[in-house]
Amino acid sequence: MAIAGHLCMNYLQGKNAIVTGSDSGIGRAIALEFAANGAGVVVCYHKNRKAAGEVVQQVKEKGQSALEVQVDMGNEESVDALFDKAFREFRTIDILVNNAGTNGAKKQVIDMTTEEFDATLRSDLYGPFFACRRMARHRIEQGGRGKIINISSIHEEVMFTDAADYNVAKGGLRNLTRTLALELGPHWINVNNIGPGMIVTPMNKDLMNDPEAQKEKGSAVPLPRPGYPEEIAGLALFLASPASDYITGATYFIDGGLMLKMAREV
Repeated sequence: MAIAGHLCMNYLQGKNAIVTGSDSGIGRAIALEFAANGAGVVVCYHKNRKAAGEVVQQVKEKGQSALEVQVDMGNEESVDALFDKAFREFRTIDILVNNAGTNGAKKQVIDMTTEEFDATLRSDLYGPFFACRRMARHRIEQGGRGKIINISSIHEEVMFTDAADYNVAKGGLRNLTRTLALELGPHWINVNNIGPGMIVTPMNKDLMNDPEAQKEKGSAVPLPRPGYPEEIAGLALFLASPASDYITGATYFIDGGLMLKMAREV
């Protein structure tokens, strides 16, 4: 599959990026795309150290520096430790991609515990808040400029049942992004969202390594297939590159038209 980002090779030459949740799926694809375009990468994982190590090796094979860091995004001290390690290795970080997250409890509100609701918000909203805050302070200390990219979801706009925790977290991330765009604009720091739709990743286990499931579920999409992490990575590369210097506070939905179909069928 061709990756759009390869049209602008070396757009990130000399830059360094933190990509959370980059041991698999969308985060892994973004880390490798950034490395292919000249960036050093901090590869972050929560539990799967082996997979993170494989991504680090692939980044290095592309001729770029890489650092592997374990982080619990819902823990403020752990996020601070991530940045401390990144600064020791790279001195400066130019790009932050908040990709790590969870699918949530998958329960209706009446059945969801406070602990389950809190766990999803800690991972999917508090984590990006901690990371954005630290990144913003760092970039301002460096004289401004920099890119923050939050991986949201079509569900920042389109709700679905059994997912109040996830819907709330993604809606909150949308508004965090917009607020930061206003606050950080004077420092020339761009803050944007990517809202994926149906993407073949380990979080969608029923689609992984099952072409028939991909075909069946993908048929519900106007462009009748699911998306792939490499396609999200191409968009992330654009938002990390100088080509997006006059874009901030936006969400780019990449869903094959799924949101349009959902709205039409209501």
